[in-house]
Amino acid sequence: MTQQHSFSRLVKVPVKAGLGRHIRAGHPWVFRKALEETPRIPAGSVVDLVDGGKFAGRGYYDPFSAIAVRVLTTEPGEVIDQAFFERRVRHAWESRQQLVDLSDGTNGYRLIHGEGDLLPGVIVDLYAGWAVIKLYSAGLTPHRAMLVEALRSVVPNLKGVVGRDEVGRDDADVDDERGNGQMLEGEEAPRPLTISERGASFLVDVYAGQKTGFFLDQRENRHLLRRISKDRTVLNAFCFSGGFSVNAALGGASQVFSVDQDADAIALARENFTRNGLDASRHDFLAADVFELLESFKKERRQFDVVILDPPAFAKSQKAVEAALDGYASLNRQALAVLKPGGLLCTASCSARVTPEAFLGAVREGAFNAGVDLTLVEERYQPPDHPLRLQFPEGRYLKFHVLRAGR
Repeated sequence: MTQQHSFSRLVKVPVKAGLGRHIRAGHPWVFRKALEETPRIPAGSVVDLVDGGKFAGRGYYDPFSAIAVRVLTTEPGEVIDQAFFERRVRHAWESRQQLVDLSDGTNGYRLIHGEGDLLPGVIVDLYAGWAVIKLYSAGLTPHRAMLVEALRSVVPNLKGVVGRDEVGRDDADVDDERGNGQMLEGEEAPRPLTISERGASFLVDVYAGQKTGFFLDQRENRHLLRRISKDRTVLNAFCFSGGFSVNAALGGASQVFSVDQDADAIALARENFTRNGLDASRHDFLAADVFELLESFKKERRQFDVVILDPPAFAKSQKAVEAALDGYASLNRQALAVLKPGGLLCTASCSARVTPEAFLGAVREGAFNAGVDLTLVEERYQPPDHPLRLQFPEGRYLKFHVLRAGR
């Protein structure tokens, strides 16, 4: 299964003058427009990037993406083979054991976070012993078998590996598309399977659920809701399978209203309440358009102590950023109309192209238009199993803010 290459036989791909410095500094993306010439080689071919004849980095080629080469190493003596992938996976595994708190039985977390773990385009999430691998480049397909073998070699007691459909995407946003998964290795994963997270249980469909089945990046923020929801009424907009809702109820919320346009997600949210020993009949679940419901609540003058906004990515391309910021401002304005004075707004953005400063600016505009004074009381970003390399600012995608309404 090991794929060897000879340095002398690797295709050398010249990049435009000066770009080598950025590659050697650690940025993992080389766009097609940055190449001096486009090679005619198969997807997945390992190439050497050179600037003025000098080695800058080694990566895999994707002829179908605007990101033509994703850099795997800047070490000229490092071979891209089975041992290479095992080293990368092992480093990621050891990092999670050190930095992610698993002492409470949590068994759902991200093992490989693409560029953040020096494996650009590779996402691997662990769910109760099953690994779900999702590849974001056609250039990774020829290397998939080595990645699967590396997972099998490194992860103790691995039950199996599920592969999700590969999708060519040129942005760094978290994905929300669905796809049919298939077993690549080991024991068939249950559908759905049950994971444990900070003492709560959740049902996850690793074959067709959004992302790889669950929004693992919001794990610590869900736990935060458990802390701040006691005796409060909570509205969870875009609730998906009810992660925030369950935690609010476990934290003693007096009433939780969960809304999502997806009826299947609402059914799963209700089931997750029952699975956690919560009486779902004491809470509300509704499949509806969030924007229409917020308008309806405003007319009814119905308000909540806590409002959670965790919408899908608003900006999946650079040209969509301006419209996304308008959308965030409008959504937060509507939400503030149903938030009680002194209440807490928990608002999130998973759009990488929207900077933290721009997102907070959109929230500020929404508050101004709603006539509500907001105080930022907590500011959070992605957790340690979603690491960000400083040379790759595009990887900073998740923003989660807790704000108090009123002076």
